[in-house]
Amino acid sequence: MIRLAISGHRLLPDDTARLVSVALRDTLRGHAEGGLVGVSCLADGADTLFAQAVLDLGGALVVIVPARAYRDDLPESHHATYDDLLARASKVVRLEHVDSTAEAHMKASLRMLDIADHLIAVWDGLPARGYGGTADVVQAAQERGLPVTVVWPPGAHRD
Repeated sequence: MIRLAISGHRLLPDDTARLVSVALRDTLRGHAEGGLVGVSCLADGADTLFAQAVLDLGGALVVIVPARAYRDDLPESHHATYDDLLARASKVVRLEHVDSTAEAHMKASLRMLDIADHLIAVWDGLPARGYGGTADVVQAAQERGLPVTVVWPPGAHRD
C-alpha cells in the first residue's frame, strides 16, 4: 500500500482544474495497484481534486487539519465539499493550532510528509507566493529524500 501526500495550487481557473483533475487521476492510477492512501488538507483546488480522485479509485483518505479555524478560512463556496470529504476520511489528524496561518499550513504539510511515501505536487514550477506554498513543500520533500511527482499538464495556468 502506498501513501501519497498532495501539495498544490489553490484557486485554479476552471479550465485548469479540469486538466489537473484528469492528470491527477492518470497519475494516481499508476500508483493504485496494491492499495492507495491519499493524505490531504482538503484545501480548495489541487488538494480537493486529489482527495476526490483517491476516493473514486477506491483508496482511503487521511485528512490533516492544520488548525481549528482552518475550515472558516477556506472559501465559503468550498465548505460543503470540505465537509463531505472530511466525513469520508478514514482518519483525521487535527493539529493543535488555533489560527489558520501560513505556519500552521506548513506544519500540516510537514506532517503529511511524515506519513507519506511519495509527494504529488500540482505545481507550475514557480516559487511559492507565500510561506508554506507548494514550492516550499516540494523542497521539504526533496530534503527528506521523498520522491516527488509534479503534475502540471500542458495548457494549465494560474491567475
